[in-house]
Order: sequence, then structure tokens, then C-alpha cells
Amino acid sequence: MQIESKKPIIEVKHFTAVMGGEMIIDNISFEVNAGEIFVILGGSGCGKSTLLKHMIGLVEPAAGDIEIEGENIATASEEKKKEIQKRIGVMYQQGALFGSLNLIENVSLPLQEFTTFSPEAIHLIAHMKLQMVGLDKYARHMPSEISGGMKKRAAIARAMALDPKILFLDEPSAGLDPITSAELDHLIKRLSRNFNITFVVVTHELESIYSIADRVIMLDKRVKKIVASGNPAYLRDNSDNPWVRQFFKREINSV
Repeated sequence: MQIESKKPIIEVKHFTAVMGGEMIIDNISFEVNAGEIFVILGGSGCGKSTLLKHMIGLVEPAAGDIEIEGENIATASEEKKKEIQKRIGVMYQQGALFGSLNLIENVSLPLQEFTTFSPEAIHLIAHMKLQMVGLDKYARHMPSEISGGMKKRAAIARAMALDPKILFLDEPSAGLDPITSAELDHLIKRLSRNFNITFVVVTHELESIYSIADRVIMLDKRVKKIVASGNPAYLRDNSDNPWVRQFFKREINSV
């Protein structure tokens, strides 16, 4: 996809993460441009999900800054942090839908909590969000009555309830069959293109990475740093790091 704006909407500066007394990520910096699909990848245990949790303000970094639209969510007061969080949406790995609520009730929750809209307006907006992900005909279905891929779509609809500029997706393709995963990739690209949403996606699914990513960063748990950054197909064919090439080519020989 052609990116019209190169202005960073997220800036991570000299970021260090420590969990349970162990350093997970050591002094990394990167930017996410407005309107792009940006993928964070790497092997198991490299800190992908840890980084995402810090970027959405759930955990404070051991060091460094995380600026979203110029505001530092890492050092913000709780009140300011909540204000920043209203401008982002998050889809967690398993969808995290409330099983006791149907789909339109799930999507309505952020609107009920963070707006003063009337019940009629909330219902209309929630229905529109479900329509955007192709689930408007399933608005009254319970999460237990729909497939895994549909749950992911519903979770994206809920994440878009407050019209965020940025959507964070944690392993969106996990547990999906190849066709459903491809359909979800298409949805992500369509939402990015049609609504100029910036996506930050944590995944290790190579087919999805090649399909959706404008840019990637690759974390390596051995050095606790970013070891590659750029277009995934280019990195696969041209990286001077043998481990990066091994990862992208799914080679099992050690390097």
C-alpha cells in the first residue's frame, strides 16, 4: 500500500522492558507512521506482546518513552493515560468478548462507558461498526454461537467503537485456518485503506506478514533488541543477518 504521510503517529524512544526482574527488551527505538500497517514480529519469548502491553499503557517501561500523537503514555498521569487510551483501540489475542453479551452489546460497551450518546445513537453506531466488519447480520448472536474468525472480527468492531486513529492487534490470525486468516488480512487492509487507520500488529504468521505489512520490526530474545526493520520480503531476500533470513524462509538449519 502506498503511504501518503510519513509523519510518525507513534514514537518509541530508548525503550527498555523488565518483567519479573528479567530484562526482556533492551533500549530499542522505532517509529510508526500514520496510516501504515506496522508489524512487530520475532520468535517465541522475544517480547512482542510485552512491547504491545507497554505501547497501550498497561505496563510502565523500565526506561524510555512511548509517545502517541506526541503525548508520552509511559509517563502520563492516570487521567491523561485514560484520555490517550480512548484514542486507540485494542484487539486481544482471543478476542476477549464478554460471553454473556451478544455482539452488538459487546461493541456498545466502550460507547456506554466513554460517551454521553443516547442509547439509540449507541445502538446505531455499534451496528455500523459490525457492518464494517461484515457482521451486522449477527448482531444478536452470542460469542459462543459464532466461529473463531467471526469473534476476531467482532473484537475489531469493538476496538473501533470510539473511532480510534490507531488499532493494536495481538496475534489476530492465531488459531484460524488459512482461508479465514486470509479473509481477516483482507479486512485489515481494507480498514487501513478506507479509514486511514494505523495498525500495529503483533504476529509471527509469515503469510499474514507478507500480505499486510508495510513495515516490520523483528525482535530477537538472544540480544533483546531489534535485529531487522523494513519490508518483510526485502528482509527475507536481502538481510545480512542469517537468523533473520532463516526466520523469514522458515529454514530449520542453525546459524
